[in-house]
Amino acid sequence: MTAFQMIAALLSLAALCSYLNHKYVKLQASIGQMAFAVAISASVLCLEAVGVVNFHSANSFIHQIDFSNILLHGMLSFLLFAGALHIDLEELKGVAWPVSILATAGVVIATFVTGTLVWYAAAFIGFDMPYTYALLFGALISPTDPIAVLSILKKAGISRTLYVKIGGESLLNDGVGVVVFLTILGLASSTTQPSFMNVSLLLVREVLGGIILGLLLGLAVYYLLRSIDEYRVEILLTLALAAGGYALAELLSVSAPICMVAAGLMIGNHGRVFGMSERSRQRLDEFWELVDEILNAVLFMLIGFEVVVISFTGQHVLLGVFAIAATLIGRFVSVGSIISLMRLHRPFEKRTVRLLTWGGLRGGLSIAMALSLPPVPEKDVILPMTYIVVLFSILVQGLTFKSALRFLIDSRDCLKI
Repeated sequence: MTAFQMIAALLSLAALCSYLNHKYVKLQASIGQMAFAVAISASVLCLEAVGVVNFHSANSFIHQIDFSNILLHGMLSFLLFAGALHIDLEELKGVAWPVSILATAGVVIATFVTGTLVWYAAAFIGFDMPYTYALLFGALISPTDPIAVLSILKKAGISRTLYVKIGGESLLNDGVGVVVFLTILGLASSTTQPSFMNVSLLLVREVLGGIILGLLLGLAVYYLLRSIDEYRVEILLTLALAAGGYALAELLSVSAPICMVAAGLMIGNHGRVFGMSERSRQRLDEFWELVDEILNAVLFMLIGFEVVVISFTGQHVLLGVFAIAATLIGRFVSVGSIISLMRLHRPFEKRTVRLLTWGGLRGGLSIAMALSLPPVPEKDVILPMTYIVVLFSILVQGLTFKSALRFLIDSRDCLKI
């Protein structure tokens, strides 16, 4: 199957699932896409298992899709840029300190808590998992997925303030999570023991380098936007920024996700306000909203189809259940400990810890990182465990998030954004 045929098939399936969901099921769009894809995948596996029909061509199609490469080195650049484009920097400034701490220290704390709990659970079940690989699972599952979070928050009916807090933290901890994952992966793969200084310098280079590069590229495009008033060219410039900036960040070995968030914030605030006419702003918003919707539809459908390429056993499912609990506990401990310390100096809304714990969804990014692991025995345990946590996160936490809001936040915050 050619690349064009694969893209055509994915878009056609995404369109069909979107139509069926909108017409009959009426789930939130991203969740509906994934639910349909999971149902189709499960049906294929069940029918094949009982020998009713042979879906070899369908299975071959799914196996040909390099999910990790498509997301980490393609779709992620546009999705992160589109998400950051609609975050108000002035609103984010008001919560910049807690959001920054949650997105950095919070990810590290959650990584160690989740990884340690999974390590004990694996030993209890009978899996011989090195502690480093347990931490590797903690690193890939601890950051909340901004793609999943933002797509669901838009429809949740919460206040703008809460949207900025949760969305901002998710956008930032996504990039930090990738850096932590790559750092621990380097430790697991290395034959020599790197020093604390080397690891710290790597983290600083990735994070600060990504921020600086993103701001510089965003500033350069801003000056170009300010010099013209033609929405077609302006949209093309932002498209080039999202694609070219991500590729350049990877080439320079700085955090490409963080680079995209910084560039998106620059264009979404400074660029839109001072560099564009009202007509261009409207066209830009419409374009990136459409890109966001299309890519989300394809991404969540791909997540559902990935069940075909993952091997599950009873032990994997049991460990996955433990991993769900470990992930929620890790999130609760990391968020709770940081907010408890911050409450000594500044007030926080009631039930903030509960909200951030249940609203911290995991998505395609975690699966992509798990799929990117080298072919080691631990990958066969980490991959199904990751998939089970992501399924629970999106189908259970995502579906219940809106209805659970009245138990999670003050009623005054349940306002449309």
